[in-house]
Amino acid sequence: MNLRESARFAVGGVTANPLRSALTTLGILIGVAAVIILLAVGEGSSRSVQDSISALGSNTLTVSSNQGGTGGRGGFGGGPPGLAGPGIGGASSTADNGTKTRKAELTLEDAQALKDSTRAPHVASVAPVVTAQSVTATYAGASHSVGTLTGTTPSYLVNNNDTVAKGTPLVDSDYTRHRRVALVGVTVAKDLAGGDGSSILGKVVQLRGVSYSVSGILTSKGSTGPFDNDDRVLAPMTAVQDTLSGYGALSSISVKATTAEAVSLAQQEVQEILNARHRVTASTADFSISSSSSILSAVTSSSGTFTVLLGAVAAISLLVGGIGVMNIMLVTVTERTREIGIRKAIGAQKGDIVSQFLIEAILLSMFGAVTGVIVGLLGSQFTIVGVRPVVVPYSVVLAFGVAVATGLFFGLYPANRAASLRPIEALRYE
Repeated sequence: MNLRESARFAVGGVTANPLRSALTTLGILIGVAAVIILLAVGEGSSRSVQDSISALGSNTLTVSSNQGGTGGRGGFGGGPPGLAGPGIGGASSTADNGTKTRKAELTLEDAQALKDSTRAPHVASVAPVVTAQSVTATYAGASHSVGTLTGTTPSYLVNNNDTVAKGTPLVDSDYTRHRRVALVGVTVAKDLAGGDGSSILGKVVQLRGVSYSVSGILTSKGSTGPFDNDDRVLAPMTAVQDTLSGYGALSSISVKATTAEAVSLAQQEVQEILNARHRVTASTADFSISSSSSILSAVTSSSGTFTVLLGAVAAISLLVGGIGVMNIMLVTVTERTREIGIRKAIGAQKGDIVSQFLIEAILLSMFGAVTGVIVGLLGSQFTIVGVRPVVVPYSVVLAFGVAVATGLFFGLYPANRAASLRPIEALRYE
């Protein structure tokens, strides 16, 4: 008997009980669809985070105070913060007295030192940053708890790839004149003014009871998981220090390297300058430097692990589906014992019986795999738990191939069992 004849018998066996065949393929269908959808969710989540981090700029560094550091000895004075130029303070003048231990903090003088083109030729711009906590914005009877209120300089917009969708950005005169103007994120604008939020432009809002004029609405950056990148307000650092945060240490310093390729060099230069200013070494540093590229690398690695884990969980469904195929094929062999005996009695070889039942198992798996691919692709068109899935082409091929291989593997034992039946015993079977 040739392969064509075996295939004809196999199709007849599958279609003889359509409901049972459909239920058998359901396990394979769910497994394939789960693999495609879960890998798509993992990839979509990974890309969303990567896009959000990349939006900060591939050549941006952030210097943060490390309260765990021991600091150095001596202090760094200077004039009153916010009065020494466009956002980065004046030069330091206080000498080290050798008796005091310096606090683990960042100052405007630190930011000023990083602007030294001789010592830091790979640093393009520097922006000091202060943040005000628990700020509520109110306007025309509406209120909104601001996620992040940042006091900074115009350089911050450049460093972090921020643009203004409507209105005007911050300028140096806003900083030097302590103007109470603000750039608001889309979320803040919508919550306060309603609609698309554009009506708030040019209006005066209250930030913790202090009046600020909205000079611009920031371009939307979307969300990173549960974090809303548009729930923020930017204002001149001098005005924020005057009214909201006080004149303490900086929250951080934003540094932009000249090019993406120069990030490591810029980071080394920043490290050396601050080490010298703070009288610290690598082991006693009271600050830390992070780059968007390093964060992106770490996030990509963790996201990859998360995606693989999702795929592994989904693959279990395929395994369960394969076991279902094997179970039904064993039942089929038992039900058709007499048929097998008759076929062997009239000359069918062991290979003919094996190929017939193996083709049946593969047909069930292929039907489930094809349907599963369709369901998986359709399911990936919807937003799932706030993530827009991104179908990975290899997941479709992998899921389909594994499904067919699963049917082949789990169909081998029932097929061999059927082919091993002795004709006389099969004919006697009731």
